[in-house]
Amino acid sequence: MWRGFLPPTGRMSDPAGGATRPDSMSRVHRPAPAQPARSPGWTLFVVCLATGLLLLNVAAPNVALRDISADLGATFGESQLIISAYALTLAALLLTGGTLADLHGRKRMFLAGLTIFAATSLAGALATTPELLIASRAAQGVGAAVLLSSSLGLLAQEFEGAARGRALGVWGATVSGAFVIGPLGGGLLTEGFGWQGIFLADVVLALPALWIARARLHESSDPGRAGVDWWGVATLSPALCALVFALVQGNARGWDSPEIVGLFAFGALMLAVFVAVERGRAEPMLDLRLFRIPTFTGSVLVTMALAVSSFAPILYLSLYLLDVVGSSPPEAGLQLAPLAAVALVVSVLTGRVTGRLRLRETLAVGLALCGIGLALMAGLRTDSSWTTLLPGMLVSGVGIGIANPFATFATLGVVPTARSGTAAGINSTFRQLGVAGGIAALGAILQRHVARDEAAGAPYAVAFTDALNELLLIAAGLAIAGALVAMALVRQRDLLVASS
Repeated sequence: MWRGFLPPTGRMSDPAGGATRPDSMSRVHRPAPAQPARSPGWTLFVVCLATGLLLLNVAAPNVALRDISADLGATFGESQLIISAYALTLAALLLTGGTLADLHGRKRMFLAGLTIFAATSLAGALATTPELLIASRAAQGVGAAVLLSSSLGLLAQEFEGAARGRALGVWGATVSGAFVIGPLGGGLLTEGFGWQGIFLADVVLALPALWIARARLHESSDPGRAGVDWWGVATLSPALCALVFALVQGNARGWDSPEIVGLFAFGALMLAVFVAVERGRAEPMLDLRLFRIPTFTGSVLVTMALAVSSFAPILYLSLYLLDVVGSSPPEAGLQLAPLAAVALVVSVLTGRVTGRLRLRETLAVGLALCGIGLALMAGLRTDSSWTTLLPGMLVSGVGIGIANPFATFATLGVVPTARSGTAAGINSTFRQLGVAGGIAALGAILQRHVARDEAAGAPYAVAFTDALNELLLIAAGLAIAGALVAMALVRQRDLLVASS
């Protein structure tokens, strides 16, 4: 351990060539702090716990929005920002978080992100005005971005080959379950403890995760990385903020309004500037050369297609169960639970055989099953029972469980382990943009359909149900498009890691 730092006698040589002095007097040469023994199981547990916690906050507050608005006196626009501020900063800062994790240490950034997330969750629970809650939600997204981008880097560092596939299967199951369990958890917490219970639960779960992470995680980094690409941060972050904000607020403000058109134009301009800046840098935040690898491009597009087609419609299925079927928030969560349960089980099982299945074909099958399941859910009526959704939910759950871990495995498998934090940030950015963009775009379609049918004299329940059927078929088409992208771009030979 000391070889190379101390001479054989254990005394430090005088720089001037004179007498030696005891090592205890030296302030220069110190042994590196001892790292905890590698604990892959603990790493997987704490990463999944933290990932599930932060992704639950994407969906859980939706069911509490009515109570939040009534308690804080929030306007419609403020209510929208309470939901969107979190997703906005999460999507905008994921790539920066991945770079910081590679540069400064994945464990260190994981702990920092989890600390920020816990502190801002407490601030959210204590908020007394809409503005304070919006600010705390945006700050939550900052912590979540750092936390999520370092999480996959930790898994990629700790697991290799088939073990990595199994770990990503469990992680993918966590992601799949969190998006669907969110409404149930939010409903139960709101019913039992008020809307503040959602944010207090974050604190309660984050504290033991912090203790385990500090004691069990092993540090890793990319010591060869240059400093933070601040020009990249300064151009990409506002671009994504503008685009995500425009997508989320487009329904409320009008897609042809000057504000939304201006935001889209500004976002597109800043993206163009970002690409130009990154092409000229030796150590860019986003290495655009990665997109020359067909499998990398295909995997992130598949991740986005999965988010748009399978995760985004869950919000509108929840609204159908709440507003048309008449379920309470906890009941709606339980009725959506079969989708989550199947996705969880299949993700774990799929992760165990990742190295023995062909990437391209398996991804295509997963997306195709998502499309078939969404199509099976269409055909709803106002008097349909929730069980009408069950066959489609089961098929979609299988598809999500197959596609999610394989897409992540493909993204991380084509980059060196030292760059896994950056790759994880790209993967998660595309997922969050898919969720935010999917909710906004599909919501615009649903809203237009409802308005048209109500103008023709249809009751709201009938108009909403018809619009939801249309939305489900569109989502099914997007999932099939994702399967075609997988077949066209994903290649087994692009992987850098052993697959078995």
